[in-house]
Amino acid sequence: MAREFRFGFGLHAAPRQSSVQDWAHRAEDMGYDVLHVPDHLGAPAPFPTLMTAAAATEKLHVGTFVLNAGFYKPALLARDVMAMHDLTGGRLELGLGTGYVEAEFKAAEIPYPSARERVDHLRHVVEYLGEHAPDVPILIAGNGNRVLTIAARRAHIIGLTGGDPEGPDGDPLAERIEFVRSAAGERFDDLELNIAITAMPIDDTGIPDLSITRRFLPELSDEELLRTPGVLAGSPGDIADEIRRYRDAYGVTYITVQQPHAEAFAKVIELLR
Repeated sequence: MAREFRFGFGLHAAPRQSSVQDWAHRAEDMGYDVLHVPDHLGAPAPFPTLMTAAAATEKLHVGTFVLNAGFYKPALLARDVMAMHDLTGGRLELGLGTGYVEAEFKAAEIPYPSARERVDHLRHVVEYLGEHAPDVPILIAGNGNRVLTIAARRAHIIGLTGGDPEGPDGDPLAERIEFVRSAAGERFDDLELNIAITAMPIDDTGIPDLSITRRFLPELSDEELLRTPGVLAGSPGDIADEIRRYRDAYGVTYITVQQPHAEAFAKVIELLR
């Protein structure tokens, strides 16, 4: 039996308590299941912001999308995670990634490890949390083989972040999911698959604003960007059909959009529930 859809959106700007509370209330009213906060210097501090959102709501889950594991020592992170778990009534979902912005490590006065070292540290953090915060669902986002192997074996939710476009030469998303299936073995059916949407229409034109996607995939043309999994185009009905295709073809049932898309995507949520 296919999983039910879940929907989240990333809160990137909410400078005051009242604005965080307002977004949290609106998220519940619009049908979102999870409010996410990223982990970048210059963005809202994840845990205080999420606690504020959770305190203003009753059912809305809150989560990180995603914490930079390289910023944290496992025992200290586990302490904060369990406090959030208890104070939110079990509504915290912890998203983790390796961290990739070298300038942020420098600003935080933390040495910037190699890619291999960052993945090793992510595995260490996840293993520690599995022992000391076992009740907190963990999402791991990534695209490389080593990160997806850790996710397949340790996480509850897989954030599929690959940006390669679908085309006549293959289907990169399907390939990554098959890799996860192989690495997960018997636990694959228990995993929830997530895709983060970085571009979609916010007006009646049906044309997505590609500016966010282009920051992550500067080497791709606009035509190629439109064929990546994180970009949606067309009417709300068209987008709803595409989300159903993600579920039917790939098993993806958890969709995350960005703050500028929240109101427009709420029309799609109505069509999918």
